[in-house]
Amino acid sequence: MTKMELGLVGDAELVEELSVLTTQTARMRARMADIMAELERRRCAKPVHPRARR
Repeated sequence: MTKMELGLVGDAELVEELSVLTTQTARMRARMADIMAELERRRCAKPVHPRARR
């Protein structure tokens, strides 16, 4: 939505759009946290090769 379009939309519609975006943001953050936790779990689960230690 452009700035010009925002001026044409009523308050209720703007609040609804903000609510939708806030919900989407929260879901994306939760998903990112899940993915990061899974990557960390996998990283910690990998066996350490003896040659890699120095």
